[in-house]
Amino acid sequence: MTTPRSFYSKERQNEGQGSQFVGMGKDLYDTYSVARQVVDEADDALGGTLKHVMFDGSQEDLTRTENAQPAILTTSIAMLRVLESERGFKIEESCKHALGHSLGEYSALVATKAVTLHDAVKLVRLRGQAMTKAVTNKGTTAMSALVVRADKLESLVTAMDEIKASLPAGELAEIANINSSFQVVISGTVRGVDHASRMLQAKKIAARAVDLPVSAPFHCSLMQPAADEMKVALKDVHFKKPVINVISNVTAKPITKVEDISDLLVRQVTGTVQWHTSIKYLRDQENVHDYISLGPGKVLANLLRKEYPLDFVKTVTTADDIQQWAL
Repeated sequence: MTTPRSFYSKERQNEGQGSQFVGMGKDLYDTYSVARQVVDEADDALGGTLKHVMFDGSQEDLTRTENAQPAILTTSIAMLRVLESERGFKIEESCKHALGHSLGEYSALVATKAVTLHDAVKLVRLRGQAMTKAVTNKGTTAMSALVVRADKLESLVTAMDEIKASLPAGELAEIANINSSFQVVISGTVRGVDHASRMLQAKKIAARAVDLPVSAPFHCSLMQPAADEMKVALKDVHFKKPVINVISNVTAKPITKVEDISDLLVRQVTGTVQWHTSIKYLRDQENVHDYISLGPGKVLANLLRKEYPLDFVKTVTTADDIQQWAL
């Protein structure tokens, strides 16, 4: 292809909270045998606890982080496998790079054959459980999405360093996600996040802040116990070299060594998701302006379209999208 294409698994910010819905992927499961194989494999890997939650459980159960993460991963990979079997899609021929937002990084690694689906769903189930356990008193933590004023992203990053240093002992506010030049998510204690939000608005850096209904303060240092647990689990996982470049959430650059994958996934638990920087790297360094966005929801695709309206973003979210597929 003359234009480099990037494939990414698009999970909604904050571990897929909000992207999942009961019945997602059911159209694929009922229509395509390869999708049934994917869902059944993931279900077996988790001891038969996933499929019922995905297709017949309550929204409340599905939204629990330890269920939402493997469910979104499984649905994304089912979509990919159907594209491969029904439309002849080959990621190594059609794309040069892959990336995923937070949880989606695991989808990107499965898609590029760096890790098996069996291992990945077990890892993200553990990841969700560990993240939930990391905060014993969830009423004291928060996340907030900030609308960043034009050309103020760099100022926000600098201001957050100053705000973090000035917070009272026991309070915390850190940047969890940099999703675009106009959207940043901060994470930490309730008082820390509220103070940071107010200060950024008072400084005319953020236009407004929206509290997010999440179960834990993802991607901040409060998640260190979860990172420690993931470090132990990842020691037993065998990774292979991805068939195309995978862009790391924490470095915003391609993963160059297989032995680095585990460490990067551990660092991702507490580190900032550098999504905006990852997209800039692809556009500025790799001349990427053409994207395939796969998975439930269109949040990241819409962010990309808003940021770069002249770039091409093809979304795949349902069986209908696959039936209408044309590269």
